[in-house]
Amino acid sequence: MSALRLAAICLLTTAVVSVGGQTPGRRPQTPAERAAERIKQLQRQTEALIAEESQLLVELRKLELERQIKVEEVTAIERQRGETARQLEDAQARTDALQLIAEADRPDVESRLVQVYKLGRAGYWRLLLDVEDMRSLGHVYRTVAAMTQIDRERIQGYQRTLDALAKEQATLEARSKELVGLEAQATKARTALDRAVRSREELVASIDRRRDLHAQWTSELEAAQNRLQTSIAQLDDTSLPFRPFQGALPWPARGPISSRFGRQPSSRFGTAIHRNGIEIGIAEGQPVRTVHEGVVAFADQFTGYGNLVIVEHGDGAFSLYGHLSAIQVQKGAKLEPLSVLGRTGRNPNGTPSLYFELRVDAKPVDPLQWLQKGTP
Repeated sequence: MSALRLAAICLLTTAVVSVGGQTPGRRPQTPAERAAERIKQLQRQTEALIAEESQLLVELRKLELERQIKVEEVTAIERQRGETARQLEDAQARTDALQLIAEADRPDVESRLVQVYKLGRAGYWRLLLDVEDMRSLGHVYRTVAAMTQIDRERIQGYQRTLDALAKEQATLEARSKELVGLEAQATKARTALDRAVRSREELVASIDRRRDLHAQWTSELEAAQNRLQTSIAQLDDTSLPFRPFQGALPWPARGPISSRFGRQPSSRFGTAIHRNGIEIGIAEGQPVRTVHEGVVAFADQFTGYGNLVIVEHGDGAFSLYGHLSAIQVQKGAKLEPLSVLGRTGRNPNGTPSLYFELRVDAKPVDPLQWLQKGTP
């Protein structure tokens, strides 16, 4: 084995075993170091997701209990409303029955009262004087007085009962209105709790999906590490997968975002246009770097994008770099992460900028969801 080959093997072995020990700016990270660093990031993010999910589950349990309490409250109020409605029906039925009795008795009572009224005080005395003996006089007197008192008490009794029933109905109607308001409040609270529960459930499901995705990415990176370890003897260059680096890709250049991904309003035409990438405002002539290792699939002029470089990263992932003033790579070239592929130029409007686009599974994705967070 030649000394050069032996030195290369030793260098790769050191890169795989000594992970995470590099000092920023000293040398580029090896694929093994990048994989190990990303795995640690994913593990930290997964631990944070687990803690967040635990808290959400506690909140979700509390919300479910509160929702169940509101359900019970609504059910109890509905029962009370039903009982109040039955009491109202019963009070109305008793009122109707009493009114029927009063209406039936009204002719006789009115007739007697009219007769007594017609007699007047003098007629009343004539009625008594027509009696032949004192015994009969006493009997007539008591009879007339008793009938008059009975009629009076009967009328007063009817009136008292009707008044009591009217008061009872008023109380029941007020209670019914109160229960309607309470039911509306409880239903509103239950609806709000339902929304909160669904929101927490969606968050938990989202966390589960992210945890599963992190587990998948970690598995892919660990497999890549194993391939690197296995391929040391053959000095093969094994690339790292692209998807596990979502949210951790370096920026191709540093500068403010001047145009965002997706549907954006166009001040020129007063309409909206859909952008497949972003534009980074940056002075002309600055270096543009690839965000991930890959192979140059295109390096030439392209209508609308000026000088354009497309890098293929495998697994159906591509990165595009447009509006370049100069291209410094050729088609087929293999690039390491942060390799300089060209220099920034101007967009068709003459503004210094860099166009950057990412495609995954041949579909444009928002680069801001894939690049490192924070101000570029």
